[in-house]
Amino acid sequence: QVQLVESGGGSVQAGGSLRLACKISEYYDNDKCMGWFRQAPGKEREGIGSIAFNGDRTYYSDYADSVKGRFTISQDNALNTLYLQMNSLKPEDSAVYYCAARRLSDSWYCPRRRQDFDYWGQGTQVTVSS
Repeated sequence: QVQLVESGGGSVQAGGSLRLACKISEYYDNDKCMGWFRQAPGKEREGIGSIAFNGDRTYYSDYADSVKGRFTISQDNALNTLYLQMNSLKPEDSAVYYCAARRLSDSWYCPRRRQDFDYWGQGTQVTVSS
């Protein structure tokens, strides 16, 4: 069973930065497809970025237009941790943020479609004040 535990959420002023971390359990494949999602009150959970990788090599990445150029997903293979670096934060970025994972099949294609992901963390709150 793959387990994911997020950390790093908090409150920040607009224009600030936060880095979220997602600790990945050891019971997961070497080839990984993972994503970051967020859900604001009264809104659908949206995929903001996804990445397919093995160790420190990335084979696919995809970001929502709303975060492109501001958010970056990275991984630390030694720590079994996925990160979401968030810069130039805006009040509309306020949400509960989730990391998610699924098993890859025949390719590195790893789009940020919520219905494709099988494993989810518990979420961490990010609040951006103006």
